[in-house]
Amino acid sequence: MLILGAVAMLAAFAFSTQSEAQSGPFNGLAGVWSGGGTVTLDDGSSERIRCRATYAVGESGHGLNQTLICASDSYKFDLRSNLIAEGGQISGNWSEMSRNISGTIQGRGGNGLIQVVASAPGFDASISVTTRGNRQSVAIRSEGALRSATIALSRS
Repeated sequence: MLILGAVAMLAAFAFSTQSEAQSGPFNGLAGVWSGGGTVTLDDGSSERIRCRATYAVGESGHGLNQTLICASDSYKFDLRSNLIAEGGQISGNWSEMSRNISGTIQGRGGNGLIQVVASAPGFDASISVTTRGNRQSVAIRSEGALRSATIALSRS
């Protein structure tokens, strides 16, 4: 569950396609986004997942606070993240509230594409997020119980 939660939370790491010279990379993300996708587990099985994210943007578009609630047929989780972007670098923290688990995020981003690694004790996941207008696509890879995920979100 930890891995799926971290993966889905990373859908929040999308960048707007607006110029970073004029504003921060999180400008344009504020509001409610929703969507779904598929997760593949280490036993090869796959499952559909539905997600709803709320983004609060601050610090001239260089800060992002996010709440993400996702559910599949077998579980539900509640994730929070706090991110900062400086000079193309992204860093921050995430936590899964119902399981009391947390970790860090480090990576790079710009021009609508980000690539980060989410970490917690015994867990690392590589995440790639692409944002175009009101649509986001997320691809995740991990060696844990969750092998991969693809998630698509759109702004309400």
